[in-house]
Amino acid sequence: MDFQFVGGDCGMKDVAYFIGSCLDEEQCERQESALLDIYFKALRQDLASRHPSIDGEAVEQDWRTLYPVAWTDFHRFLKGWSPGHWKIHDYSEQLARGVVRELTQFAK
Repeated sequence: MDFQFVGGDCGMKDVAYFIGSCLDEEQCERQESALLDIYFKALRQDLASRHPSIDGEAVEQDWRTLYPVAWTDFHRFLKGWSPGHWKIHDYSEQLARGVVRELTQFAK
């Protein structure tokens, strides 16, 4: 059984967890930008058709900045659940260090 979170949340968490679960380190680095572009194109199209009052460009602008944070959450989960897991790699460490650096600067 798989007990995933079900509820309202930022979609970036699902995107980061999905990419991190499907791709190896090299693929993550190489394909991150293209995969996010595909995701946001589909999201903007869906918002335009189902929720035209929501500015898809603004959502993308806000959510793109949250991708590294969502990835860091995935990385944090893996390190706590299975510290030797194959999904823990330099790409994840690099993103996590960047997020921690930004949060540290923000806190000052």
